[in-house]
Amino acid sequence: MEKEKFSIEKLKEEYQILKNKYNLPGFSELNELFDIEEIEDETDYLLRKIRRAISEKTSGYLRFVETILNPSNAPIFFFKLVKKLESEDKEFLSKVYDILGNFEIEVIALELDYSEEKEAEFIKRVYNIFNDEIKEHFLKIIKKLENGDSDKRKESNGSYFG
Repeated sequence: MEKEKFSIEKLKEEYQILKNKYNLPGFSELNELFDIEEIEDETDYLLRKIRRAISEKTSGYLRFVETILNPSNAPIFFFKLVKKLESEDKEFLSKVYDILGNFEIEVIALELDYSEEKEAEFIKRVYNIFNDEIKEHFLKIIKKLENGDSDKRKESNGSYFG
């Protein structure tokens, strides 16, 4: 018999209890940023599951930033993107890379030594850092990288093939 999916209503109810206990961000705000609604099973360790969903997202961002900052083994497509970035953008991405790398280290520690309080603190900190320090500027950089960007740093090719 197939296991019944954890309902979103039940997830919200259980999260609300933990939100009140640890002063966590609202469910919808956290869900909007980190897709926590995708938690499928009921658990005694809801904060751990939420933290894992968050760390999955942050890990993806880390890999993307790493590829932009060090495209040596990246597809050629990324070299074209990197040319659109200014030095301030690269400095910001380096800062984000350090922050996300530190999150990865913390995740390992949380996996090895479970503590509901530490999980809650991690969730709050990551959410606040993303909202206050990363999200807005990161979105501006992503818009620069998009193909439709009319960036003033376009390539000028003075060579003649004829």
